[in-house]
Order: sequence, then C-alpha cells, then structure tokens
Amino acid sequence: MTPTSSLPPSLPCDQAPEWPRLQALFAAQGRAFDLRRAFAEDAGRFAHFSQEAPHLFADLSKNLWSREAEALLLALAQSCRLAERRDAMFAGAPINTTEGRAVLHTLLRRPKGLALPGDLPQVAHELAQVHATLDAVLAYAEAQRADAAITDVVNIGIGGSDLGPQMAVLALEAQHIAGKRFHFVSNVDGHELHTTLQTLRPERTLFLIASKTFTTVETMTNAHSALAWFAAQGGREVARHFAALTTNVAAARALGITTTFGFWDWVGGRYSLWSAIGLSLAIAIGAEGFRALLAGAHAMDEHFRSAPLAANLPVRLGLLDVWYRNFYGFTSRCIAPYHAGLRRLPAYLQQLEMESNGKRVGLDGKPLALATAPVLWGEPGTNGQHAFFQMLHQGSDVVPLEFIAVRTPTHPLPGHHEKLLANALAQAQALLQGKVVGDGHRDFPGNRPSTFIVLDALTPAALGALLALQEHRVFVSGSLWGINSFDQWGVELGKVLARDLEPRLASGDATGLDASTAGLLQRLRR
Repeated sequence: MTPTSSLPPSLPCDQAPEWPRLQALFAAQGRAFDLRRAFAEDAGRFAHFSQEAPHLFADLSKNLWSREAEALLLALAQSCRLAERRDAMFAGAPINTTEGRAVLHTLLRRPKGLALPGDLPQVAHELAQVHATLDAVLAYAEAQRADAAITDVVNIGIGGSDLGPQMAVLALEAQHIAGKRFHFVSNVDGHELHTTLQTLRPERTLFLIASKTFTTVETMTNAHSALAWFAAQGGREVARHFAALTTNVAAARALGITTTFGFWDWVGGRYSLWSAIGLSLAIAIGAEGFRALLAGAHAMDEHFRSAPLAANLPVRLGLLDVWYRNFYGFTSRCIAPYHAGLRRLPAYLQQLEMESNGKRVGLDGKPLALATAPVLWGEPGTNGQHAFFQMLHQGSDVVPLEFIAVRTPTHPLPGHHEKLLANALAQAQALLQGKVVGDGHRDFPGNRPSTFIVLDALTPAALGALLALQEHRVFVSGSLWGINSFDQWGVELGKVLARDLEPRLASGDATGLDASTAGLLQRLRR
C-alpha cells in the first residue's frame, strides 16, 4: 500500500507555546505537589481523573498532576496536532516516514466494509483483503480445533511474533479448548527448543512458523531444527504438521510447508497479534473468541478516534507519560497486573513502548532535546510485592506504577480473589498515603503515583480493548515527542555484527575486532 496523502507537519512538544507554561507550572507546583492534599482540597478529584472506556475503567486520580496541568497538556496536544496525526494514521497515510509505509494495525480489527471519514482510496481494498485472510485463518483454526489427533501446537517466532500470541494465549487460558497444549519457542538458544521437543510426538504436533520474511535468523534456525526433529522422529506429511505465517510463500514451500497465511508491510511486528500471527490464539479460543478480541480492540479504536481529547483515555495516559518523563524526569514505569493470566503482559508492553518510542532523533533525523520512552518493567501481583515493592515504597527513585485488576475470577477457589484484590487496593493506597511512625526504617513517604485499571472480566473483548489502549497511548506520547513510533532500526546493527561473528567463533579469526570482543570471542571458543 503506498498512500500519497500529505501528513500533518510535526511540531515536537518542546517547541509548542504551551511548553514554557508547563515548565512554569511544574516549577510552581510540580515537586511540591502532594496527592494527599490534592484529594483533601478537591472532593471531585476521583470523578474528574477516572473514566469508563470500552471494556475497562481507569483511575488516574492518584497521579502527580492537577486539573490545571492536565488542561495545559491537552492544549499542548492540540498545538502538536495530535488529532490530525491520529486521523492520518486511521486513514492510511504513510505516517511511518522512514519506511514510507502506512500504519494500519487498526484495520486488522475494523469490521468488514466499514469506511471512516478521511479514508484513502486504497483502504477499502486493503480492508477486503484483511477480511479474506481473517476468514481463511479462522477456518484453518477451527479445523485444527476439531482435529483430535493434534494435541500440541508450537508457535515458533520472536519479538512480536512470539510476545503477542504467547501473552494472549496465557491470558485467555480459561477459554482454551480442552485437549490441546500450546507452546512458544522464540530464543535461538537451543535449550528452549530442545526442552519443548522432548515433550512432543510428531504425529500429534502442529508447528506454526511465524516470520513475515521467513529470514529472521532465530525463527528460521528453530524452524530448521524442528523440521529435522520431525523427520528424525519418523514424522510424516510436513505439509500437514507445519504452517507458515509469512509473506514469503516461496521460501516456505521450499521447506515443504504449503499452508501459509500472509500479512502486510503496514503491520509492525509488535502490532501483529491481530493478524495471522494470532493463529495460535485462534486455535486456543476459537473463531468466535478471536473475533471478540478484535471487536474489543475496535471499540477502543473508535474511542480513541472519536472521543474528545479531554475524555479520551489513551490521550490522557499518553499526556501523563509526557508529563512524567519530561517534567518529573521519571525514567521508568512499573506494570503490576493482579491476574496470573497477565504474567507476560509486562514483557509485551516492554516491546510495544520501548521499541516504538525508544528513539533519540525526531522525524527529521536530528537529535531531540528531550527524553523519550521510559523503561517498562514489572511482574504480576502479589509476587512483585515480595520482590521490588520495597523500592517502590521506600526507594530513592520514584517509579509510577500501573495496577491492572480483574473484578471477576474464572477459578472456583474460595478466598483467593478477595485477597488478591485487597492487596492491589492496599498497595495503591499505601503508595498514596504513606505512613510516618518516627522511625526512618519504618516510615513510608507516600505521595507516590499510580494508575489503576479495572477489567470486569478477562475476556477476549476486554483483553483486546486493554491492548489497543496501550497501543494508542504509545502513539500519543510518540506523536508529542515528534518521533516515528513505527520503525525499529535499533535492532539491526547487532544482527549485522552477529552474522560476521558467527563464523569467527568456528575459525578463531579476530582480525579487525576491538580488544574486548576479540578476547571474549577466544574465551567463548574455549
């Protein structure tokens, strides 16, 4: 797809007229801002800073900002033409400027035939292709679900071709079809694949090779090893037991893989769960469940596209991220999902945000004068409480924390869910209120920021909405920083160097290497 619509000109947020006003506001109230006093002085604070959005509720009231700060940030978004850039993305304009591509992951979950204001002419054609592929993927998924001979599904991919489907399959375990196990192999470290293969039988296993180009080194190394294992174990009919999620049909056929499902160059890896890359999830939860996931994401897309900025949850979260990164100077954000099914969500969000916005140059290729993406990290509650929450409560660094809680459990065990939710509420309350007993070791400073997101239940639709919310939030902060959130050139250099170093590990040739790399190469050879 090569749309030609012009893009709104970029204005990095530090060049907008609201920026010095925000700096002055922060100087006047920022470091001295006290959440406890803010709640005491504003009875409507919770109502103002919390809101419903499709399939979830978010409380932003325990964050270090005032109504005045939010209003200025919203004005900043208008000056930076955020709404125009959002509309350009939905319309199919080539906002991925370094690669000359549209950014249309939202099209993957748009209902069939739905035209939006501003759509470029090519979008309708692409949407028809999306649904034709989706129908084929889901038909294949249903056939595999109905095949009792297949008991194990192995997804071989890396990055977005692993993190997205793995995270979602784990999250929606309660909706899985009985009698099938799901495995994910990403690391080129052979220990991972070897351990997985030891639990499998070739005649009972379906392998999904997920690589857009079918050239990703880690994925293709694992794919070749899986094919070799399949043959060595007496496996028959590669075409029956292997499918490829790729656009390189010829390369797949060369390996005997005849079932292929493609996707488009406007789908970045970290946004690809909604495409054929989600096949393992579709097998796990079925076509109806996968369509519900897409519908939940589309509902959040529509909220982001049409809600006023002041009542637009992805916008408010993205503005808060800019406020924290560029005024408070916070360098990280912690993700604490209080649901075991969401245990891979922090890793998924790491890639989404840090690969998207971990950039030091603007759209013009010149270095930026401001900081961009924070470091994302986290673990599920309550595990994190017994690991790093000590630092969150009493450490020298302030780290904004994002709680994600689910109101309704899917397990029958009495008492567990009440304890889990009580812990989530208590941790957010403790971060806010703190406690002073006069003994420095036992004093909690409090006034530490957190956001609290609530899902009624961890359903496919709710998960879809939650993930789309995070995607759009990243777009908002990236747009204000004036960067391209949709390329990832930073992953390339190491790949190139690895191709040079791999044969050197066999030959021992260290010619031209720096002293450290040469020394380590010799040490690793031994």
